[in-house]
Amino acid sequence: MKALKERVYEANMELYRRNLVIYTWGNVSEIDRDKGIVAIKPSGVPYEKLTPDMIVLMALESGKVVDSDLNPSSDAPTHLALYRAFKDIGGVTHTHSPYAVAWAQAGRAIPCFGTTHADYFHGDIPLTRFLTPQETEEAYEANTGKVIIEAFEGINPVHTPAVLTRGHGPFTWGKDGAQSVYHAVVLEEVAKMGLWSLQLNPALTALPAHVSDKHFLRKHGPNAYYGQKNI
Repeated sequence: MKALKERVYEANMELYRRNLVIYTWGNVSEIDRDKGIVAIKPSGVPYEKLTPDMIVLMALESGKVVDSDLNPSSDAPTHLALYRAFKDIGGVTHTHSPYAVAWAQAGRAIPCFGTTHADYFHGDIPLTRFLTPQETEEAYEANTGKVIIEAFEGINPVHTPAVLTRGHGPFTWGKDGAQSVYHAVVLEEVAKMGLWSLQLNPALTALPAHVSDKHFLRKHGPNAYYGQKNI
């Protein structure tokens, strides 16, 4: 578990190094599925003060803290819901990065306008619905996970490892905490490019499917050929 905490600490600090978070506006987690343990940033701790031993361990099924006097991130129930529903993911990141948040606040999914988007995300970045008043009051963070899962009906979360929670901001995921951060960084750049593209051409439409599919599949799947196999 010490190694898990170290990885989650480093993933959180990578968010900070990439300027995707300020103050306490973000969190990263990673799961050890064999042990059923999730490691996550503690709630309200500034990144400047974060240390590996502060990372909180939680039981996946019960959500109980198993090793710490610190409270886990307030977004922990969302992370846990995603791990339970998306069995192939190993890390989750949440930020309030401004360009992705702008799309979430505008209530707009991010269309695949170009090949940068297509290289990493297959299709649009989905947008959730708003929570109902009852969902907000009864279990806000857990129900945030619920509406994310709803938004992925018919969508492969491994192929599209990002979502915009309406009025709130982005969640991304990957095979581990580090990859979930990588996707958060890419998502912010894609959100920025998309916004600028719409400013230049408000009538812009999505990239043709045959082009977006080509770019996604050359990096992902059984016939991928991008990159090196031996390094």
